[in-house]
Amino acid sequence: MKIVLSSIIVVTLLLAVGCKKQAREQLGEGELAGTITMSGAWALYPMAVKWAEEFQELHPRVRIDVAAGGAGKGMADALAQVADIGNVSRDIYPEEIKKGAWWVSVTKDAVVPTVNERNPMLAKLLTKGVDRETFIAIWITGTVENWSEVIGEAVTEPIHVYTRSDACGAAKTWAKFLDGKQEDLLGVGVYGDPGLAEAVRNDILGIGFNNINYAYDAKSKAQVEGIKVLPVDLNGNGQIDSEEDFYDSRHEIVAAIATGRYPSPPARDLHFVCQGRPTRVVVTKFIEWVLTDGQKYVPESGYISLTAEKLHEGLKKLEGE
Repeated sequence: MKIVLSSIIVVTLLLAVGCKKQAREQLGEGELAGTITMSGAWALYPMAVKWAEEFQELHPRVRIDVAAGGAGKGMADALAQVADIGNVSRDIYPEEIKKGAWWVSVTKDAVVPTVNERNPMLAKLLTKGVDRETFIAIWITGTVENWSEVIGEAVTEPIHVYTRSDACGAAKTWAKFLDGKQEDLLGVGVYGDPGLAEAVRNDILGIGFNNINYAYDAKSKAQVEGIKVLPVDLNGNGQIDSEEDFYDSRHEIVAAIATGRYPSPPARDLHFVCQGRPTRVVVTKFIEWVLTDGQKYVPESGYISLTAEKLHEGLKKLEGE
């Protein structure tokens, strides 16, 4: 009998603490307070920071801490409840769903191949592009090791291949485009999106891949200094045709992703992940705002808006339907 009474008291106290916490986060109609922690994908980091800044402007008593570290860290932190929201830039796996992963898609971007802007073969590469089979031979099978095999001319320079060392959505998405897994990708492993861009920037024979927000400047929308986005020869005819030529600015490639001219993968949806459907008022309201009013910041931030149907699905999911 004492055990039953003790259990009832504990449950009652927990409910009381939960109610007080909810009350502290919902101060009045539309007025919120509290802290939200986010971690994970470099791909989503700039967008998450923008959303956090704008939401805090609307709700000065809300604090949102955003950290990067890769999609793997975002998923792990969300499942362990180290972070309220994990930013994840890849598919959600069945084993993660079994562990309680709940997610909504919030925006979209893409991974693009990159080379050094001083690559001696750059002019030819930009004209011819590189087809998917050649990328597979560079990153998966390792059967193409020299730039001569890419441009079809007798040059002796070897290809210096780079990949990501951290568990991340960009590498998984790029590998998926090449019919492989992240662990199948060959090359020198480099941590983080900025690190991979820097590795290619410092190696005139280097080749890598980046999320578009690390290949294009956020303000000028031009390609970042030191690296060049390598056009993908989508139809494999050995040249970049006018319908494949959309890499000069972030505006152009964003439009190509939005209209499906740049394939998925390497384009992909980006997700918020939580351990179970969120119940904290401030977290729920933030996600709801991101799926509605917060979407107006998506284009200006260089990302691609999801369809109205997909955003509506996210809201229904948030409501538990």
